[in-house]
This record gives sequence, C-alpha cells and structure tokens, in this order.
Amino acid sequence: MNTTLTVERLYDMRLGPMAEAFTTELTRTGDPALGFAERFGLVVEHQWAMREEGRLARRLKNAGLKIDASVEEIDYTAARGLDRSVVADLAELSFLRSAGNIIVTGATGLGKTYLACAIADRACRRGHTALYKRIPRLIFELSLARADGSYLKAVDKLAKIDLLILDDWGLAAIEAQAAADLMDIIDDRTGRSSTIVGSQLPVSEWHHLIADPSVADALLDRLVHRSVRIELKGGSMRKQTPKRPRK
Repeated sequence: MNTTLTVERLYDMRLGPMAEAFTTELTRTGDPALGFAERFGLVVEHQWAMREEGRLARRLKNAGLKIDASVEEIDYTAARGLDRSVVADLAELSFLRSAGNIIVTGATGLGKTYLACAIADRACRRGHTALYKRIPRLIFELSLARADGSYLKAVDKLAKIDLLILDDWGLAAIEAQAAADLMDIIDDRTGRSSTIVGSQLPVSEWHHLIADPSVADALLDRLVHRSVRIELKGGSMRKQTPKRPRK
C-alpha cells in the first residue's frame, strides 16, 4: 500500500486533519490490541473534531459579540438581583428550542451586555447561530438597506439567526419607519427563533418611545410575550476591579 499517495489523496480532498491523524497512526506504538476499526475511528474522530472547531470559530466570528463572555464566568457576587438558577436554566437553551425571548433591563454598568453575550456564546458552542446588534446601529443599517434595495434580503437574513441580541433598546425614541422595520424583523422571528433585548429602561417605559402606538402595541406584544425577564439592580460593576481577560 502506498501510504504517501493515501496522504496526498486526503489532502486533495481537503481532509488535512485526517491526513495528519493517519500519519500519526502509522507511527503509533500504543495499544497493539486496537484493531483496524478502532484506529480508523480515531482518524475520523480527529477530522470531525477539527471541522467542528472550525465551524464554532465561524459561528463566533459571525455573531460579532461585543464582549468575550461565558456563562461559566458570570459574576454572582455583586448584589444586582441576578438569580443563578435562572441563568443556569437559560444556559441549557430550552428557551431557544421553544423560540422564547429574554429581556434584560437595568442601569448602565450592571452587566446586561455581558449576560446576553454569555448566553449567545453558549448557543454558538451548542451549534446555534447568533448575532449581536445595537439598536441604533441596526436602524441605521436598515435605512441604508432600504436605500440600496437590499432591505428584504437584510430582514430575511436576520430572520434566520437562531439568537439575535438587540442591545441598547431605548437610548432614543424610535421613529415610525424604524419602528416598522423592527416590527418586520420581530414578526418574522416570532415563534421561530429567539431574541435577547437589553435596555436601561424598564419594559413599562418602552411603549412611549415608539412613535406609532399601534406598531408599539404589536411590537412589544411579540417581544414581551413568552419572555424571561431579568431586572438587574444596584450599583455599576464597572467601578469594580476588572477581571483578567479570557485567553
């Protein structure tokens, strides 16, 4: 058997990790009891693991998460009303499977964005797609999409994201056209995918921010219905000594 040719064929088929594992197996001096099937399984497992690692890297890159966050590193020591059991339940992603939403409110510096990104990070690691968007930036991008004729394509792309984060809700009033655009996005996602909304304002103050009352009613009904609401309280965590960044 020409093993060199086999390795070349694997690389030609873009199976580089399998070629590397095959080469390793050729020189392995481990357990002689392992048969062909077991050794071949190790080669295939290596190829699969490398592909999964690549897919995860692409999901995290495409998500554009604002913060490198993880569920394991969420701080529960600060008195901000964050229930560990609630977060643990959300981290199991059952809300994603049932197309539920999450609403996180509280003053600036309480970790709303970190919490949202941590849950999105977990979703990406479990094979789901995610995307982080600040509301002001999203509204601007949708206005540009309307201008160049790509609006429907942009909305359709957002509808296909498993977990969409809409951060900084309520920093400014939402004009009629922007509200209609957000309505298109949320309506397409309702019952099919999940959204996390982060806001400094309590939900009770959202309605008056939207110019069109009828759109406000419909939009908030879809967002708030079947949502888990987390209301953070207390002083800013940014005054605390920052943690060392994850590597």
